[in-house]
This record gives sequence, structure tokens and C-alpha cells, in this order.
Amino acid sequence: QVQLVESGGGLVQAGGSLRLSCAASGSFFSSNPMGWYRQAPGKQRELVARIDSDGTTIIANAVKGRFTISRDNAKNTVYLQMNSLKPEDTAVYSCWTVLPGISYWGKGTLVTVSS
Repeated sequence: QVQLVESGGGLVQAGGSLRLSCAASGSFFSSNPMGWYRQAPGKQRELVARIDSDGTTIIANAVKGRFTISRDNAKNTVYLQMNSLKPEDTAVYSCWTVLPGISYWGKGTLVTVSS
């Protein structure tokens, strides 16, 4: 019912910046919360950030002060601005939203931070 398509991943040097985008389509409304998760090889998936329809945000401690989440409801798009990137930020970043009873995930975009 909902499709999520991420973009913006790539290779960046430590200390650099990237901006990820996620566009939602289908049975999606501006009332849906949206967020970003990440998973590195051999590690568990973890929440990076989420944002509700009213702008309330949750930011993971590991990225607080460096990453910012925002959304443009007119475009059904959520963004993740990543600054001061570190090698430990290397992971597949996946977009997420939830409707009653089910979560939806994008296919993910790879972010690689080199030393």
C-alpha cells in the first residue's frame, strides 16, 4: 500500500556530509510518522531518527548533534541531513513509516564513510 524510495547514499570521507531523501507514495498521508534506521554488516538494525506529523523528533544518541531529520509533507518526503560523518556511521540506511498494524520499509541506501 505504501512505497518508500531512498536516495542520496554514497561514499564520503570522514568529516563530510550527505543528505538522504525518502519519497513516499501510495496509501500514505501526512499524519504518518516517518523515520530512518540503519544496519551495518554483523550488527543489529538501530533507530537513527524519526519524525511525527507535528514535527516531533527522536534522534539517536549516537548521532545527536550531527544528524537532523525533517519532512516536507507537500512532497511526502523525509530527509536525513548527516554532518561530521564518522567511519562508524557506515551502514545501509532504510526509510520507515507505519500505518495501523504494519510497518513499511524502503530497500535502503548504502552510506560508506572512509577514514
